[in-house]
Amino acid sequence: MPGRRGRDNGAGVWDQAGSGARVAVIGGGVAGLASALAFARLGAQVTVFERDEMPLPPTPLEAFRSWRRRGAPQVWHSHAFLGRLGKLLRERLPDLHAELLRHGAEEIALADLDLSGLVDFEPEPGDRELVLLACRRITFEWVLRRLVEREPGVRFRSGVRVVGLSGTRAPGSPPEVRGVRLRSRSGGEELTADFVVDASGRRSALSRWLGELGAEAPAVRRSPCGIFYTSRFYRLRAGRPTPPARGPIGVDLGYLKYGLFPGDSGVFSLTFAADPADAPLRALYREGPFAAAAAAIPDLAPWVDAARSEAITPVRVMAGLANARRRFLREGEPVALRVFAVGDAAIHTNPLYGRGCTLAFVHAFLLADAFGTHREDPAELARAFDEATRREVLPWYRAAVASDEDAREVADLIRRGVDPAAGPPPDGAVDPRQFVRSVLRDGLGPALRRDGVVLRAFLRTFHLLGPPEALFTDPEVVRRVTAVWQQRRSDPGPGPDPERGPSRSELVARLREAA
Repeated sequence: MPGRRGRDNGAGVWDQAGSGARVAVIGGGVAGLASALAFARLGAQVTVFERDEMPLPPTPLEAFRSWRRRGAPQVWHSHAFLGRLGKLLRERLPDLHAELLRHGAEEIALADLDLSGLVDFEPEPGDRELVLLACRRITFEWVLRRLVEREPGVRFRSGVRVVGLSGTRAPGSPPEVRGVRLRSRSGGEELTADFVVDASGRRSALSRWLGELGAEAPAVRRSPCGIFYTSRFYRLRAGRPTPPARGPIGVDLGYLKYGLFPGDSGVFSLTFAADPADAPLRALYREGPFAAAAAAIPDLAPWVDAARSEAITPVRVMAGLANARRRFLREGEPVALRVFAVGDAAIHTNPLYGRGCTLAFVHAFLLADAFGTHREDPAELARAFDEATRREVLPWYRAAVASDEDAREVADLIRRGVDPAAGPPPDGAVDPRQFVRSVLRDGLGPALRRDGVVLRAFLRTFHLLGPPEALFTDPEVVRRVTAVWQQRRSDPGPGPDPERGPSRSELVARLREAA
């Protein structure tokens, strides 16, 4: 990443000019732990404040059984640890990468997929980056937390709630944050800090805290994700192999999205997502209909065969989700100095896309890199971090907002019995949105299962190794997808591929029977 200075000592630890800074990190989840590790390895003295009383269980298995994470219900849902995160870990945190593998995480590379049916596929050096880290969120966070707690210069305090900020403000200048105000069972206290990192997640109170110091309100944009989603974990039975890999399992049927996420130690999870307005699909909140849906989908049925695996958790639900962005600069000037929001506290998107943990790490290290260059100028540090965020993280927020907007419209059309990717009407008028949907459904979808060049381009975008638009701006990929689309349009009755899942009416009938 740009802005990195200093030298690597061989263990992913760098000696840099940031030594001695006191950094308070609010939140002990993935974003907070990543920030703590990034700053500690710059030589900073870091204190992490986590409001939940959450002592570290002795093993990842015990953590999965009993770790209480009231402030982070998302840990019980599917997670994807994408190629960009793996690349960052290998290059900058090799000790964390090694510990994850030692505790059961597995790397699933492009070369591990069964590509025998693809044409025009030749391995390339860049394929080494296309690696999914198969790991449960609980295991990932347990390994990360243990590493952070053992890191010199880091102190982890759980059961401590940050209730505000302390700082000063000169006339005509933004507030300068100089610490955090705390509350715990032992009472209130105040900690002085040179910099404060807010990694407290989607429900961050940073805007309110800054207002209490007299700062201008950060600019906020928000839009609904338009989904609920349900997840359940399974474990492969002893001696039972995983089904043959045919490629990434993450499919959009228009009315329903589903995904299968490999985990560590023989554990995997399934997730379904749908529009909350689709009342019959809310049956997926319950175990019987959830199991019936999995059995009705060819991609998932072999995995949930009772002879191959067993469910080890109930069905868990997330709803009321929104994409949101908070920007802490106005007209190029920070609303406050020495305080920064990282991860979901700054930008959060639809969790269905599986980008949250990867972007949280990216964001934390963007801040650390900016700090390594601009520590002595807090205003310039804020501007550099904002620019890096706009370059590396914001495009994925915009992509999520656009995708969610279209997905809500598609789901509504399907409920009303309208094909959202129908061809042009008799009068020849073309709806651009219908055209794009048709190309994606009848062109990109089948091309991913028959063309290695298209699959590679898709996976580079999926793994956040290129900008969101890269898949659609590569002329060769566009040519190949268009060719597949034109071929399928010449066949009678193009439409959703039955191999990927049943129609909505068929699934609704199965859900009612299971309920």
